[in-house]
Amino acid sequence: MLVDGCNAIRVLLVSDLPIVAWGLERLIESQQPRMSLAGTAPSHEEALQRLGTTPIDVILVDIDGQNVMAGITVLSAVSQAKVIGLTLSTEEEFRDSAVLAGASGIVRKFEPVTVLIKAIEKVAAGELWLDRATTNRVFLELARRKAEEKSNPVKQRIASLTRQERRVAAAIAHDASAIGRDLAQRLNISESTLRNHLTSIYAKLDLGNRLELYAFATRHGITADQA
Repeated sequence: MLVDGCNAIRVLLVSDLPIVAWGLERLIESQQPRMSLAGTAPSHEEALQRLGTTPIDVILVDIDGQNVMAGITVLSAVSQAKVIGLTLSTEEEFRDSAVLAGASGIVRKFEPVTVLIKAIEKVAAGELWLDRATTNRVFLELARRKAEEKSNPVKQRIASLTRQERRVAAAIAHDASAIGRDLAQRLNISESTLRNHLTSIYAKLDLGNRLELYAFATRHGITADQA
């Protein structure tokens, strides 16, 4: 995936602002051959379509918009690609929410472009790009949620799902009407594997079909990153 001189980091850009998108495109293109532009999407919905057809390592998302946290959650759920949020916000709670939604890093728009390039490289290598204070707050919140789950039977059932099963459940929560073939393609798995995952999910959550799973996943906010 990374910068060993062999393979470029494939970056997908998500922004509904043409000027921002244009600038980010030029930046990524200037980093060839260590990075390559895998595409630009104006919305999370279009980004999801790209993920089904194009190999992606890092998704760079402009998170200064509406419904951004839900978008991060879905993008993280249906892909192995790492998400970096790009924002002007200086609010701790906003940045923490983006990380808890699934972002592996946060870069502020007023930082030097060299910071963004380094963040992409680090996140693509499997690291987090967060300051120490944000990391501490997020870890404390995750620990609180885990303790809460232990005293909640429903959350215990959700916690029994594997990461791949959570990806399937989150994808169905996002688009319950998707046919099996399309859903399997988005998740980069075969239809038979999808059916096996669904059978396991139904058993663990005590559900009978996809409609019940959609309602359950939506009601309880199932995402790929729940512990």
